[in-house]
Amino acid sequence: MSLANVFNIAGTGMSAQSTRLNTISSNIANAETVSSSIDQTYRARHPVFATVFQQSVQGDRGSLFADQDRAGAGVEVLGIIESQSELTPRYEPDHPAANADGYVFYPNVNVVEEMADMISASRAFQTNVEMMNTAKQMLQRVLTLGQ
Repeated sequence: MSLANVFNIAGTGMSAQSTRLNTISSNIANAETVSSSIDQTYRARHPVFATVFQQSVQGDRGSLFADQDRAGAGVEVLGIIESQSELTPRYEPDHPAANADGYVFYPNVNVVEEMADMISASRAFQTNVEMMNTAKQMLQRVLTLGQ
């Protein structure tokens, strides 16, 4: 793997963490929205990540470790799924969105968990930025070796 691949790998990581931050902000923004039915209530969303592997350049030479010779080439977002945890029904008969039984349904968003996820995603994004900066500095130093 060349040093230039670090930029692609860190870039995919930054893109994935941006998607994660967007879904977290959507969850927090909709944490207190209500609905009169279970079907129309907002459900928390979470991205699903997968590792992208780089195939070996030399090809399979019959190595016993051929499956382990693949290097990571980044991360991709497979999709965004909705949480299937229970919604929160509350008895509020005076609420304008209450159903015939007087219940309103709140989303299954835990704001404390979302804030912790936001901190984690932000730090992962910052780590990828630092990797890019370190790789850039290393490449610049390699260029000055011949002087």
